[in-house]
Amino acid sequence: MEDQLKDFIHFLLVEKGLAKNTLVSYERDLKSYLKYLKTVENIKDYNGVQRAQIVHFLAHLKDQRKSSKTIARHIASIRAFHQFLLREKVVDHDPSVHVETPQLEKTLPKVLSLPEVERLLDTPVANDHFGLRDKAMLELLYATGIRVSELIGLNIGDAHITMGFVRCIGKGNKERIIPIGRTAAEAIQKYLDEGRPHFVSKKHRDESLFLNHHGKRLTRQGFWKILKRLTSLAGIEKELTPHTLRHSFATHLLENGADLRAVQEMLGHADISTTQIYTHVTKTRLKDVYSQFHPRA
Repeated sequence: MEDQLKDFIHFLLVEKGLAKNTLVSYERDLKSYLKYLKTVENIKDYNGVQRAQIVHFLAHLKDQRKSSKTIARHIASIRAFHQFLLREKVVDHDPSVHVETPQLEKTLPKVLSLPEVERLLDTPVANDHFGLRDKAMLELLYATGIRVSELIGLNIGDAHITMGFVRCIGKGNKERIIPIGRTAAEAIQKYLDEGRPHFVSKKHRDESLFLNHHGKRLTRQGFWKILKRLTSLAGIEKELTPHTLRHSFATHLLENGADLRAVQEMLGHADISTTQIYTHVTKTRLKDVYSQFHPRA
C-alpha cells in the first residue's frame, strides 16, 4: 500500500508540479490515513476501503480535536488519492465520492495597521549586513505580498531593480511578475551592494538572493526566527506569522481603492474567492472606525 502512496506523490510532483510544502502536506495526511486503515480497520488492500472507513477516520481526527480546516485538508488529500488509484486501475471504486467536507469556521486573517507596518519595517538597523538583509526582506514582502516560500526562493536574477519588478515562481510552478516600489527597490539595491557580499561563501557559489550566515539560501525557519525577533524589538504585541505582511499588503491595497482582480494577480490566487476574504477584512475595519468615531454609532 505504501508503493501506491509513493506513486501518487511522484505523480503530484511530476504531473501536477506541486510545491514541496504541498507535497509534504499530502504525504503527511495520507500516511496518517494509511496507518489508521492498517492498524485500526485492519485493511490490507485499497479495494477493501469503503465510505464507512473514511468516515471513521475523520471521526478519529475529530476525537483528536483536529480543527475543521485540518479535517477538510485530510479529505481533499484522501479524495485526490482515491481518484488517482481509480484512474490507475488499482481499485474498482472510489469510496470518497460521497464523503462530506465539514463547514469551515470563517476566520479573518490578522493584519497590521499602517503604523505597525512602518514600525516593523523601520526596526532592522541597516548598519551591518544582517540589518541590510532583514530590511530588504521585510520591505520586499510588504511591497509585493509574495509568500515567504517565494521570498526565500528568489535568486539574484529574479530581482529587476531598475525596471521595478520581481519575478517569482508560486504554487503550481506558476510565474508571476510583481511591481515593487521605490523604497523596497532601494533597500534591495543597498543589500546587494553593501550587505550580500559579506554573506557570500568562498567555498561555494550560491545565486540565492537572500543568504544566511553560512552563505547558503535562507530557510523558512531562519526567516521565522528573524521575524519573531524583529516583532519583539518593534514592540508589536499581535501574534505575527510569516503570512501577516502578505495579508497586510492585500488589505491595505484594497482599503486604498485597488482593483480586486489586480490584487488577485499579484497574490497569485487561482480563484478570486480566495482574494475576497480581504474585502471582508476591510469592511470589518470600516465598521470599527464607524463605531469608534460616529457620534450616533
